[in-house]
Amino acid sequence: MTQYLNLDPKLYVDPAVFQAERQRIFARSWQLMGAASAVAEPGQYLAVDIAGTPVLAIRGRDGALRGFKNVCRHRGAKLLPDGKGQCGLIVCPYHKWSFADTGRLVQAPWYGKDPAIIPEDWPLEPVQIATWRGLIFASLDPVESLEDQLGDLVAEVAEEPLESYEATDTATVSFDANWKVYTDNFVEGYHIPGTHPSFYAAIDFEAFQTTAHKGMVKMTAPPKEGLFYRGKWLWMWPNWTLSLFDGGFSVSRINPTAVDRTDQHYSFFFRPGTPPEARAKSVQGTLAVVKEDYTICVETHRNYAAGAYSPGPLSGHHEKGVQYFQEKVSAALQP
Repeated sequence: MTQYLNLDPKLYVDPAVFQAERQRIFARSWQLMGAASAVAEPGQYLAVDIAGTPVLAIRGRDGALRGFKNVCRHRGAKLLPDGKGQCGLIVCPYHKWSFADTGRLVQAPWYGKDPAIIPEDWPLEPVQIATWRGLIFASLDPVESLEDQLGDLVAEVAEEPLESYEATDTATVSFDANWKVYTDNFVEGYHIPGTHPSFYAAIDFEAFQTTAHKGMVKMTAPPKEGLFYRGKWLWMWPNWTLSLFDGGFSVSRINPTAVDRTDQHYSFFFRPGTPPEARAKSVQGTLAVVKEDYTICVETHRNYAAGAYSPGPLSGHHEKGVQYFQEKVSAALQP
């Protein structure tokens, strides 16, 4: 059988590669924004960063859901803060230009009339928006439909009552490593005995399985008593995850902000009426596990940046997900 090697470490630390990824991966793919319930009512908005590009989704007074770059057409200031909120007009904090929820320029105060501004010439730049199973996604320049990108995930969770859960908690955690270093780590369970001793003790690791599918990597392991996870963890191209637990699930988006800096944005969904202490167990347990990952990812990135590492072999048993992800990245970066 063919022996696959890990990616060239230069692809993780070269700023030029990161710029190419922003254009060829993040701009062209559907990016998870969060819970669709955040924009259920007129005037509600959700604003996020996509690999450095700020975008927003807003529910119009006409009921339509629209997306725009979260950037003022005047001098490029950020319009709305990240997160969810509600507004009438979208007002730039810099020079007070204001835009309707349709993206139309409403007012450019104190601009003057020599020459006068023509509002129709300066609407907000549109962004594609789509929803699926209670989640909202955005894309700057999609090359395929959301469902095509989701691939085998659609059937994988068809029987899961995702829409019946309420979005309750969010968290953002950050670390100093390339987004691919962390993704390589997420899509394999090989590291669990060494990195997560408590997690390792709570699953039947000998039965841990990793399989690659269209647009998705699936990891499963029988959980032992007391583990809040149900024993299934999913990763979807290019950078989001879905983990199931009793009475709910979590999703996260692995968002690079620089070649060596990554934010992971979590949203947690629970069955209505779930006690706060049960929610806290799942939220805190999830974050505790991923923070253990960050330590090893930061050290790995440093070794890549120092030129101290040459590509090693990937396990045909445990690292099929790594191989799948890296092949997708390599294909996307081809000119």
